[in-house]
Amino acid sequence: MKRTLLIIVGLFIAIQFIRPTQQNAKVIDELQLKAEPKVMKVLKTSCYDCHSDNTVWPWYSQIAPFSWTITEHVVDGRAAVNFSKWETYSQEKKQKELRSIYKKVYASMPLSSYTWIHKDAILTKEQIKMIRDWTGVRR
Repeated sequence: MKRTLLIIVGLFIAIQFIRPTQQNAKVIDELQLKAEPKVMKVLKTSCYDCHSDNTVWPWYSQIAPFSWTITEHVVDGRAAVNFSKWETYSQEKKQKELRSIYKKVYASMPLSSYTWIHKDAILTKEQIKMIRDWTGVRR
């Protein structure tokens, strides 16, 4: 039992040396998404940690294995849409992303694994409607 515990503790310590790269690129104001303040407030609270270069890396994002999962979510989120680079997108890509936001904000975003810890990121029905209206998508 004691040996098993030592092995588990040793493995936990060892995996701390396997560190993903967690960084935020320099944000250029002219390239960022611009929207009315109330929309920006909701996006920054509920979306920006994964979908911008303004990620706030909390203390637990430095501890493996959580660091691996959190970093992967941020990398995937930025690859899907990065609000810090919004103005670099073509009009076609912006429209595609707005349609995606329209759908996902209702059904799957923000991720439950994020809102489990970040309760303030849970969107109300009013916020969902506001974001969907902001996208300009008409169904």
